[in-house]
Amino acid sequence: MTRLFSGVGVALVTFFTGAGEVDAAATARLAADLAARGMQAILVAGTTGEAGKLTPAERITLIRAVRAAVPAAIPVLAGTGAPDTDHAVALTADAVAAGADAVLTYPPPGCGVVTGSGADPACAVVDQAALGAFFGAVAAAAAGRPVLAYHFPWLSAPGVPVDQLAGLPVAGVKDSSGDADRLLDELAHYRGATYVGSSALLALAGPMGGAGALLALANVEPEKCVTAFGGDALTQLELAATHLAVRAGGPAELKRMLASLGGYPATSRS
Repeated sequence: MTRLFSGVGVALVTFFTGAGEVDAAATARLAADLAARGMQAILVAGTTGEAGKLTPAERITLIRAVRAAVPAAIPVLAGTGAPDTDHAVALTADAVAAGADAVLTYPPPGCGVVTGSGADPACAVVDQAALGAFFGAVAAAAAGRPVLAYHFPWLSAPGVPVDQLAGLPVAGVKDSSGDADRLLDELAHYRGATYVGSSALLALAGPMGGAGALLALANVEPEKCVTAFGGDALTQLELAATHLAVRAGGPAELKRMLASLGGYPATSRS
């Protein structure tokens, strides 16, 4: 299967004006800067982009602005995960119409979980048919654009089991669990593209054959993320303090960093 991209991409923040409106121009300006600094893909309206605080119209505006700002060779992905299938399908159709080259979608929380399979989401039994139906509906709405499954169990428990990935109509998976054991399982047993979503595991994922990464940290440390994904353990350690700060503070912390580094707006939408 042809990879959507190889190397490091960025899970882009969304900027807001002081009045709380989406600042598409500033967001697109950052995307263009990051593409020039080595990012191989741009993810718009993902969790780092505060997708849950955006209206469908705002998502469309952001996708169009970013797609126009970065080179055509750099794929623009759109986050289309949602609490239910109909909503995810609608977001996917909108994203494709706005110019997204691919979509990243998490299944609705509890999607396909077999009743009584256990209270611990990590141990839940997931029905392949239900999960496949969800991703099939999203794939149909994507109209031929690649779909990446998004494994992020804190947002959408229990997520996407590794042993079910091969049976889904997806081009690959973004794994933001931060679980090294799961990453090893994906790289050893899944033939599709695995993109690591945790900047703590770059020096592990790259040398072991990961297709790439989609990272929040790349908003502020794109070059170091590329170097760490290439297997540089020292650079991975150098990223630790910033990684942990971003993990604790989320998009708001990233925007505070970007405001000090490049004059971008630090506003977050409450």
